[in-house]
Amino acid sequence: MREALFVKRNADKWRDIEQNPSRDPDELTNRFVELTDDLSYARTFYPDSSVTRYLNGLAGQMHRGLMQNRRDDRGRVRTFWFYELPLLFKQSHRLLALSAGIFLAACILGWVSAAHDNTFVRLILGDGYVNMTLENIRKGDPLGVYNSRDQASMFVHITLNNIYVAFRTFVFGLFASFGTMAMLFYNGVMLGAFQHFFHERGLLLESVLKIWIHGTLEISAIVIAGCAGLTVGNSLLFPGTYSRLESFKRGMKQGLKIAIGLVPIFIMAGFLESFVTRLTLPPLISGLIILVSATFISWYFVVYPIRLNRKLQHDSTVSTT
Repeated sequence: MREALFVKRNADKWRDIEQNPSRDPDELTNRFVELTDDLSYARTFYPDSSVTRYLNGLAGQMHRGLMQNRRDDRGRVRTFWFYELPLLFKQSHRLLALSAGIFLAACILGWVSAAHDNTFVRLILGDGYVNMTLENIRKGDPLGVYNSRDQASMFVHITLNNIYVAFRTFVFGLFASFGTMAMLFYNGVMLGAFQHFFHERGLLLESVLKIWIHGTLEISAIVIAGCAGLTVGNSLLFPGTYSRLESFKRGMKQGLKIAIGLVPIFIMAGFLESFVTRLTLPPLISGLIILVSATFISWYFVVYPIRLNRKLQHDSTVSTT
């Protein structure tokens, strides 16, 4: 078919797609299928034509509309986890680095403080916990606290508590980010002091291989919740070209989505702490669980958002050329 005839037969359809965009997901999907068929035909027979470039751009525009207007629940959930949350999180990578930096600095401070002050661990962790752990060490079961309750009630309690801590860290961002930074600092100091307590007794490796089975997800999620809180706080402090109210609304929406995205991670961390950490596992298995958890966090919250953002930028460039 000659190009002129191809254009004549389809011009009205393309014009209708461009000038009368539909918000009905079924109609939008049907239009998109027809348009991509036309685009495939044009790429095959008129690869260097202006009509091919036009259809490329129109298809890219329709694809964005299709993603924004997908209404079935299963598609919406998939879109949130595979596209919306990672792309949203890509915008917060600098604040994630800041959150991780604050937490790490606090960990080091907690470790150093515990090393130079014998009373510091009791001040941070409390006499009850320290005395119980010392008694467990005397019995030869230094991490026996994880066997002290039945799995089901422990799972519910730990999961709800972790979610509470994360959302409190996020909400404290309303205090111009300082509340979130204080929460990150406190949790970091507590972790540093906690790990030094076991190091001082020659039990650091044993504690790491046991505690970090669930701690890798749990601590990572707290740092990410800190990122969500800083997103809210910075929207108040640095509104940029938006009004302060509009900037706050955008920051609150972005931070809340990040915080909600952490719920499944806390559920998994609670499951591991309640049902797996209490087990006596070979070091290789413990190390593997920790490695898999760390790899998932790094991939989903750092690597994947960067790759997805680059891919969409590339697709957008291609569709407009």
